[in-house]
Amino acid sequence: MDKQEPKTSGTSVIRSFALIYRIMMILLSWTALILQCYLMLINREVGLLETMIRFFSFFTILTNLLVALSFSLPLLTPGYRLSKFMARPQTFTAIVVYIIVVSAVYNMFLRNLWRPEGLQFIVDLMLHTILPALTILYWIVFIDKRGFRWAVVIPWLWYPLIYCLMILLIGSVSGFYPYPFVNVTTLGYPIVLLICVALAGVFLVLSLIIVAITKLLNWKQENRH
Repeated sequence: MDKQEPKTSGTSVIRSFALIYRIMMILLSWTALILQCYLMLINREVGLLETMIRFFSFFTILTNLLVALSFSLPLLTPGYRLSKFMARPQTFTAIVVYIIVVSAVYNMFLRNLWRPEGLQFIVDLMLHTILPALTILYWIVFIDKRGFRWAVVIPWLWYPLIYCLMILLIGSVSGFYPYPFVNVTTLGYPIVLLICVALAGVFLVLSLIIVAITKLLNWKQENRH
């Protein structure tokens, strides 16, 4: 019995810390999304409906929304099917892949295209740097990494592929493209489609790397015993 107590106590502490971390992420992610929506609305150059369509056209917004839902639903509505799906380690790991791409693409290629100030600067930092880093840290510390198969990366590609099709469809109707590298008006369909294929390749490679990391961590843990 004595040998089990430290383990039980340690598990309890970890669960408590994970809960606190989850609540913090719920507050931060929803605050950032609401503030970004507010900023777009008060600075809008088009109608309310089109502004909201543009808001949800950004991969950053949709992916941070997935982050917010992945932390919120399992805690607030644990019995629902969607909540159980969002609580799966494979689902959360896929979201980690997406948010890594959000942060990497923005900070490497898009950050210098504008100079946000004031509240917009803070929200921009939260959506593209702070929340991605905290999401990755949560995955490293708390997510169960056992049982990942290589084939799991295939369904992970559906989200970015559907997104590409969605923004091309919206852009063909409205003329608005959320990112310069998918702007068909200036680049043309052949180049944009090539870029989309290249991005799909990035998602695939990154997903495989993440799965490889889980397998390596499992192998190291198994060899300790």
